[in-house]
Amino acid sequence: MAGRGSVGALLASGLVAVIAIGGAGGYGVGLLTTAERSDAATGAAAPLGSLQPATPSPTVSSTPTPPPKKIVPDNSEPLNADDLYYKTRQFTATSVVRSKVSLRVPGNWSFTQPDPPKIGRYTDPTGKRWLRIEAGFTIRRSPADSMAAKLVDLGTVPANQMLSIKSQTVDPDTHDATLVYTYVPDNSVRYVVVRWVANGDGLCTFEIAVTGLPQDQAALEDVLQHASDSAVRDDSPL
Repeated sequence: MAGRGSVGALLASGLVAVIAIGGAGGYGVGLLTTAERSDAATGAAAPLGSLQPATPSPTVSSTPTPPPKKIVPDNSEPLNADDLYYKTRQFTATSVVRSKVSLRVPGNWSFTQPDPPKIGRYTDPTGKRWLRIEAGFTIRRSPADSMAAKLVDLGTVPANQMLSIKSQTVDPDTHDATLVYTYVPDNSVRYVVVRWVANGDGLCTFEIAVTGLPQDQAALEDVLQHASDSAVRDDSPL
């Protein structure tokens, strides 16, 4: 079993250096979770040059910068942590290895899985909040390095999604790394927390993320804590 206190069958050896943690701003350097990865950002084209009398300049196509979004607050009732009850659920994630995953999640959240099945996703009855768990990858780098790699990926998020990094931290005791950000996929702000969970050797065994509305912050953190404290994986070859 591979979880906070044990190592998966295919655990890679060696610890990697922990990155220095600091705040970062601007949705352009932000982050979407695995189930929500973005397209590459569109760069602004340079102005067209003037035409010369003898030699016309070739036609240059430009890509217009999308206008700023008008944010429409979602005033839904906040998710209440006191209303949540938890059950132990299982699923299998397959990527480099096959991971049998077990963890505690809200009991009435429905399960879906994409193809290829690298992640499992549990969604609340309103469809506005969800929990995403990724496994099946080789256990070989620290949560801090996994978070740094995610931030590089998120540098390509289009500016019009207005991503804003709120915090990035590494727990000195557990070595878990946690990234908090907001973004605007449509017209309403989404609040996201991603955690890379360490095993006893300080290597990342899970990427777990919760997404919801800004007013859901306390309940989303409760969901994430239950998941990250209970998650274990048992790996086998494909």
